[in-house]
Amino acid sequence: MPQYDQYTGFQVKSPDTWKEVHKNSFDVKPFGDYDVEIKIEACGVCSSDIHTVTGGWGDQHFPLAVGHEIVGKALRVGPKVTLIKEGQRVGVGAQSYSCLNCRQCKNDNETYCPDQKDTYGAVWPDTGIVTQGGYSSHVRTHEHWVFPIPDPIPSELAAPMLCAGITMYSPLVRNGAGPGKKVAIVGLGGLGHFGVLFAKALGAETWVISRTHSKEEDAKKMGADGFLATADKNWNEPHKMTFDLIVSTANAFGSEFDLSGYLSLLDVHGKWVSVGLPENETLQIKPQDLISNGCLIGSSHLGSRREMLEMLKLAADKGIKSWVETVPINAENLSKTWQRLHKNDVKYRFTMVDYDKEFGA
Repeated sequence: MPQYDQYTGFQVKSPDTWKEVHKNSFDVKPFGDYDVEIKIEACGVCSSDIHTVTGGWGDQHFPLAVGHEIVGKALRVGPKVTLIKEGQRVGVGAQSYSCLNCRQCKNDNETYCPDQKDTYGAVWPDTGIVTQGGYSSHVRTHEHWVFPIPDPIPSELAAPMLCAGITMYSPLVRNGAGPGKKVAIVGLGGLGHFGVLFAKALGAETWVISRTHSKEEDAKKMGADGFLATADKNWNEPHKMTFDLIVSTANAFGSEFDLSGYLSLLDVHGKWVSVGLPENETLQIKPQDLISNGCLIGSSHLGSRREMLEMLKLAADKGIKSWVETVPINAENLSKTWQRLHKNDVKYRFTMVDYDKEFGA
């Protein structure tokens, strides 16, 4: 008999075989007083999954089940749980633990906790058990990182909000996106489309910046007020020093990445916030590009529990609908979906569904 409880999920054995998905049983951490046990019904497919299973973000603990945009039903709650009730539909994002005692945690900055742990690939103290993600039958998570899903949001649309959505929502609200502000989203992909949806819902004048005009029609359908294509000659000239905030989802910083042109768009002390995490890339910054407008450059990581709950409420109240393609979960479909995402063949998120058919009711 196993020493620990076990779940079943789809794992990858190594980066060399990332396209081969295997259904395995694995150990899970002991059920704690503040834990919630969740039967999964949907999980969004995030580019983080691809960066992880391919080894692009460095060494990982394999075999590993990824997936961190999880929606399901709370089957059991620990005796000290107060935030979640049994039977609730809930979500879990990319983070599943922080100390809740440090300066960061006590100031709604728990995603910056020095002791934070990811939903998959982290090692639990004392047991050595590696956390496994949402392409699995169940997940067991501390209540602070479990979020009630409002009834108006379907599970397949809620799932991608739990990583991609909050990744965009947090830097928008923390940097003042709202009425009277002009905001640009760089890149209209899985992250960027949430940037457009949320910036517009918050009341900001919202623009999209992309390489070409190929996604302009989609951007307008999402509510964008304007669109700039960096392939156009003098693309930035009419808009210099007119933006309050630029949130960049760029996944490459090669020689064609015109950071100088982007920064010239910002008003005095305007902010450039980067949320994309390309592999093995360096963002080259010229100090001279910061002088003319005193612009500020920074980044953002996920978002706090408070922000997650605010984002879900905003989505419910405003009827925000992420652009999602659903795929029934099984080993073959998961592998094919990863490969499509690896080639950017998606508009604009995937969600794996039909968990009952694969893992049982």
